[in-house]
Amino acid sequence: MTDANTHERIRLDVQTNDVVLYMKGTPDFPQCGFSARASQILRMCNVKYKPVDVLADAAIRQGIKDFSNWPTIPQLYVKGEFVGGSDIMTEMYQSGELQQLLADKGVATDAA
Repeated sequence: MTDANTHERIRLDVQTNDVVLYMKGTPDFPQCGFSARASQILRMCNVKYKPVDVLADAAIRQGIKDFSNWPTIPQLYVKGEFVGGSDIMTEMYQSGELQQLLADKGVATDAA
């Protein structure tokens, strides 16, 4: 069970950042293939996002699973809404649904 402090930290991150990716490792050094794919998809969407390395904090690692009621990591949040994990992100990206969601939610893209 997640303590109230951890739950609040997660809630604040999700609500104060347009896009948050809870992942294993970092975008530059992902520690699992699913996290690598998730961060790559966000890079291809040209959006800025806050990565949260769940391996750096055991409370966050369990807390995010409790917060979303989703058992796996990575987990993507857009404008406070849980989107899904790596497989869902891949399907949404390939269909254009993820890009449309980001646009509909008003998430700014980087002008590369």
